[in-house]
Amino acid sequence: EVQLVESGGGLVQPGGSLRLSCAASGFTFSNSYMNWYRQAPGKGLEWVSGITSGGSNTYYADSVKGRFTISRDNAKNILYLQCNSLKTEDTAMYYCIRNTGGRGQGTQVTVSS
Repeated sequence: EVQLVESGGGLVQPGGSLRLSCAASGFTFSNSYMNWYRQAPGKGLEWVSGITSGGSNTYYADSVKGRFTISRDNAKNILYLQCNSLKTEDTAMYYCIRNTGGRGQGTQVTVSS
């Protein structure tokens, strides 16, 4: 059974940073393309970032490029999202999603002064 468990969200002031984590199990993580998505209140699911199975290639939505960094530790089966220079518009539930199926319960990021 695919399991993805996100953590690391919280309340942060504008300009602050958070590091999100996603612990994966139930599949071969090192063979899987992984993504971060987010969903703001009242809005649809938005793709944020993706990373290839080996971690050599990363991709970002224009809205987070230069501020967020996706990475992975295939030895520990963990996906990360380093979020810097956070803005109020980054407030959302953040989800770790495997390209071929599987989604966690999400971790809430709230950016507010």
